[in-house]
Amino acid sequence: MSLSEPDRELVVAELDREPTAAEAALFENLWSEHCAYRSSRPLLSAFESEGEQVVVGPGDDAAVVEVADGTYITMGIESHNHPSFVDPYDGAATGVGGIVRDTLSMGAYPIALADSLYFGDFDREHSRYLLEGVVEGISDYGNSIGVPTVAGSTAFHPDYEGNPLVNVSCVGLLDEERLVTADATEPGNKLVLVGNATGRDGLGGASFASEDLSEDAETEDRPAVQVGDPYTEKLLIEANEALVERDLVEAARDLGAAGLGGASSEMIAKGGLGAEIELERVHQREPNMNALEILLAESQERMCYEVRPENVDAVEQVAEKYDLGCSVIGEVTEGNYVCTFEGETVVDVEAEFLGDGAPMNDLDAEEQPQPDRDLPETDLREAFEAVVGNPNTASKRWVYRQYDHEVQVRTATGPGDDSAVLALRDAEKGLAISAGADPRWTDAAPYDGARAVALENATNLAVKGATPLAAVDCLNGGNPEKPDVYGGFKAVVDGLADMCAELDAPVVGGNVSLYNDSPSGPIPPTPTLAMTGTKDGYDATPAALSGGGTLLVVGDSGGDRLGGSEYLAQMGGSDRFPALPENPREVVEALAEVADFDSTTATHDVSHGGLAVALAEMVTEEAGASVELDSLELLFAETPGRAVVETDDPEAVREAFDGVAPVAEIGASDDSGALDLDVGEDSLAYDADEVAALRDVLARELD
Repeated sequence: MSLSEPDRELVVAELDREPTAAEAALFENLWSEHCAYRSSRPLLSAFESEGEQVVVGPGDDAAVVEVADGTYITMGIESHNHPSFVDPYDGAATGVGGIVRDTLSMGAYPIALADSLYFGDFDREHSRYLLEGVVEGISDYGNSIGVPTVAGSTAFHPDYEGNPLVNVSCVGLLDEERLVTADATEPGNKLVLVGNATGRDGLGGASFASEDLSEDAETEDRPAVQVGDPYTEKLLIEANEALVERDLVEAARDLGAAGLGGASSEMIAKGGLGAEIELERVHQREPNMNALEILLAESQERMCYEVRPENVDAVEQVAEKYDLGCSVIGEVTEGNYVCTFEGETVVDVEAEFLGDGAPMNDLDAEEQPQPDRDLPETDLREAFEAVVGNPNTASKRWVYRQYDHEVQVRTATGPGDDSAVLALRDAEKGLAISAGADPRWTDAAPYDGARAVALENATNLAVKGATPLAAVDCLNGGNPEKPDVYGGFKAVVDGLADMCAELDAPVVGGNVSLYNDSPSGPIPPTPTLAMTGTKDGYDATPAALSGGGTLLVVGDSGGDRLGGSEYLAQMGGSDRFPALPENPREVVEALAEVADFDSTTATHDVSHGGLAVALAEMVTEEAGASVELDSLELLFAETPGRAVVETDDPEAVREAFDGVAPVAEIGASDDSGALDLDVGEDSLAYDADEVAALRDVLARELD
């Protein structure tokens, strides 16, 4: 770890002296791209983050949103990209642990996880190694702590080969009386560290996450990867619950990037106060640790609490009950952020300067032109099997079957559907959750592709009868110092912000991960979005056909453009990105209304892989479909904001979409258990078993 020369000069000018070794390391980590958002913060003002439902917006460990009177949820999202390349199991597992602790620090109980994963080509051995390790890490950690993984996405793209992405989001449940923030409140209150003992793991993790991955990262950077202990995290969850229920906590911050130094200084800075911390008081698991190691180690399963002096004994008793370490490490003051070690002052700085003093980067951005239309001539059967059987659009059952999605008994609709639906019984509400992005879309057209990502997530909610409540984003990009990379990143920020505003879905928090670049090149700009929506009750129309209904496609096809589609990726050619609807909020609201009609028997989003994949996913052994389309483009176009609706009352659907979006009848469902397609002058047919075999490529190749 080393502080750059320009930053050192700024620190020296502020302190009027040279920084100590601990101060230099602390500034280097807290002023890193990972913590300070030096390249991205100037762009983030594009997001609209306010709304009557928003209780706590961006800037805390997680956002807080009101679902109904007296019922709040938290929303947060985390990236653990570099650690998951170096050590896929521990990198992914500790990503889960970190976002769960962000939830705890707001006074919430974690009730759901969603993972969005991105790897290189599936046929590469290294990609499969990373996939298997990441899924196992998420599964082992999430299952052990008793938080269901209910939604997410898995995508493959050659440009992730040298730098996979692991984005994990978490939803928590709380009410107004339980709400805790990270703002330190009063001088004289104690700072108490609860959880695992501090070791040397994860040193320099924040700075490691702010650099391009090198060829030897898997060996050289392993010490920067944290090691998780889910059983201690489970104890910490229950201890935090007890502390919140007994009103023993004034403020809280989980220990993540930059460890104790990051958590404690940020808490103090947010309250406009200071602190005095004695580092030797921190409970440690390794001998002879020095001040810098104690301050910056990113050992997992730790929380920092602000506690009134009269409540310290009670906090210690709770920690003892749950067999957790507990140290009173200092107190809140009105002065600087001061850390001592064995009587020597090793840090003495103004907390606000430490947290917000990093200068922002002024970077050049280049726009990416869209390609001309040049479509290949292809055989229908070959194209259908290439798209439906591709790992990107195929079933992700192999992934989500490893996750416990029913623990806590709130999951009304689980993974494998368009979005999960949780039963919030006290509020009599269904909470729908969708998460993901499509790198082919944002690689082809960063701005429009990001708009499509937001609309597709909203459509996933709508087909379950829910309308958007709020969203959090994880903005992943390559090296921002490259103008073309920064141009793509800026475009996805603007696109995501614009569509979320059009959908009236405030972006209430998020995460930025840049320098996802390696010797194999930068990743595609990847704006993962986790969106929640609400509905009355928690019953949801299934995606699978019931048989015997009329099949409609609602929504505009976007001019039948194929830009960014899986079809072009597999068959070659180029095209512009599809045009998106001008009234996305109205489309989503109409679709949510139709999804809850008694006459609607199935609803399914049309997006990745187009109608070909949507229909393949809807067919079962008990119910099939006969479909007629005019062109191959209609079969494979991926324009979001569309859905297949199986209905007993087509006219009711047309009335709901009158003046909102087109409605086209494409065929009917039946009890054949087969998919019959007529596309122009070509036709093909598959029974349900053949379709399932096409779609089960991950399980077939990995089991």
